[in-house]
Amino acid sequence: MPASADVVEDIDTIRTQIREFLESAPKPPGLRNYGPTPTAADVEPGQKWHRYLADRGYTCLHWPPEFGGADASVAYQAVFAEECARAGVPRQLNITGADLVGPVLIKFGSPEQKTRYLDGIRLGDDVWTQLFSEPGAGSDLAGVRTRAERTESGWRVDGQKVWSSAAASADYGLLLARTGPDKHRDLSMFIVPMSLSGVTVRPLTQMDGESKFNEVFLDGVELGDEALIGEVGQGWAVAMVTLGRERLTLGTQAVAMFRLHEQMVAAARSRDLLDPVLSRSLTRLWTRMWLLRFTWQRAIDAGDLASPAFSVLKLMTSETDRDLGDMATEVLGTDACVDPAGSGDAADLVHHMLVGRAQTILGGTSEIQRNILGERVLGLPKEPR
Repeated sequence: MPASADVVEDIDTIRTQIREFLESAPKPPGLRNYGPTPTAADVEPGQKWHRYLADRGYTCLHWPPEFGGADASVAYQAVFAEECARAGVPRQLNITGADLVGPVLIKFGSPEQKTRYLDGIRLGDDVWTQLFSEPGAGSDLAGVRTRAERTESGWRVDGQKVWSSAAASADYGLLLARTGPDKHRDLSMFIVPMSLSGVTVRPLTQMDGESKFNEVFLDGVELGDEALIGEVGQGWAVAMVTLGRERLTLGTQAVAMFRLHEQMVAAARSRDLLDPVLSRSLTRLWTRMWLLRFTWQRAIDAGDLASPAFSVLKLMTSETDRDLGDMATEVLGTDACVDPAGSGDAADLVHHMLVGRAQTILGGTSEIQRNILGERVLGLPKEPR
């Protein structure tokens, strides 16, 4: 069990304990490290794994104890996430419920909402999706056009969302909708049961063959007043809480990249392609990955999730992940044409080659990250618009 946040932690001992726990834990059939988003086939083993972790106090580590959490330190959370990535298992059912919705409900939710939803998230009984991005409002989140209009009994919602992770399997959605004309001050946050009439989910097939993301259409969806989280017009503040929580996952990406790098070196060596040119390229990537790892650790040690270091990490982690994926073509040669849905190292590398470039788009494009760093951190003039 994690120590309280006010206890001085021996991180090396904690890491050893977590690693031994994960190595000895029984894994449900079909469980894989699917990352922050399960496919439909991942949900059942993912829920069993999440429940196993929950029963032993390893889910919702950052939640307060009164809601079933452990009030674990940022460093503890980071070590657990890192060791899960190293062990090749997901650290929870999906990122939306435990990492994003839970903290929002704890901070802004009504007592009834906390009672109704938090246990289902903590135990892994409910899958949640984030209904934020739209066809015309991705990186510019405040530009959402989905509208929630007052009715006699509550709210009527009309609009479209896209890139909604796990929406096809979700029980509930966290919806950001417009309740007035002001770009930031007239956004509100709602809970949407995905089984309601008027909710249509269309899975999007990715180039690697998986369907982790979805379009969601909301046509005259009727919500009661109890669906509103916080106050009307408080949606932007609520959204910022959810986006801030995503930053802790950056370190686990660095660990996954190290494992992929090892696979690439082994694949190049087995094909007798590890010449000085390729070796130099792989060494440069290895160096970048260690720089990311140490930058992440400094940011975690500081305990400040608002640190500009996280914007640097988002940008550089995405682009290093992309470059590592592109390296697969040099390592595999003609084997880069294998089916990514197959098994074996070649299929793993091809899969990453196909999805690696997406990292520079999802969660805020690299262009947006550069604007944030230039304007908010370095104080440069704003980009002309």
